[in-house]
Amino acid sequence: MNARSGRPALTRPDGTPVRVLVVDDDPDLAEVLSGALRYEGWEVRTAGDGASAVAGARELLPDAVVLDVMLPDTDGFAVLRSLRAVRPDVCVLFLTARDAVEDRIAGITAGGDDYVTKPFSLEEVVARLRGLLRRAGMARQLEEGPRLVVGDLAMDEEAREVTRAGELIGLSPTEFELLRFLMRNPRRVLSKTQILDRVWSYDFGGQAHVVELYISYLRKKVDAGRPPMIHTVRGAGYVLKPVAR
Repeated sequence: MNARSGRPALTRPDGTPVRVLVVDDDPDLAEVLSGALRYEGWEVRTAGDGASAVAGARELLPDAVVLDVMLPDTDGFAVLRSLRAVRPDVCVLFLTARDAVEDRIAGITAGGDDYVTKPFSLEEVVARLRGLLRRAGMARQLEEGPRLVVGDLAMDEEAREVTRAGELIGLSPTEFELLRFLMRNPRRVLSKTQILDRVWSYDFGGQAHVVELYISYLRKKVDAGRPPMIHTVRGAGYVLKPVAR
């Protein structure tokens, strides 16, 4: 069961968000991965090379690292050794564009916990990370379905119910998934491409106008007769913000 079907949230043992560092020199891929992990409710930071990865790890102290094997200044195996010095028990998932057996062996021998080969599905990466974190005892699954709250807008992901100011709002499955993505990323401008990738799946071949259409549907239900929460940022995308008081 994937995030869009309402699987229980995974948090750190103290209830705070799981912290993940994504290391890849392809900024587009790093952004797509980060969006998928933030959709899980996790705190995510990115790095484009080995030096910034180690510096980012010192600041974030991540629970897991998604680490590309090929980086512009070094390789992922060297980065892993430095990461272990900072965070000995961090879970590491290697990304590799090569499917050679020796690469897999090298990754595991270097201390990596798992690997995925490019191209990969976002759901596979998320599932691998969830499994690693649970097995390492670095995360726990909430007993109850997660509840998202932005201002007076609330969503019960397990019951699939949405209310605003206590009033129940009926949504179609697609409207629900779109609103969930917006609520998982409050105050963050989301592009049409990001929304298509997450709500209509990573390899969806549709056009951006479907996003505009469903945003208009949501506005009619969430913002109708109320101060607006869904805003258009011209040339950039859409953002959900609580109403300023």
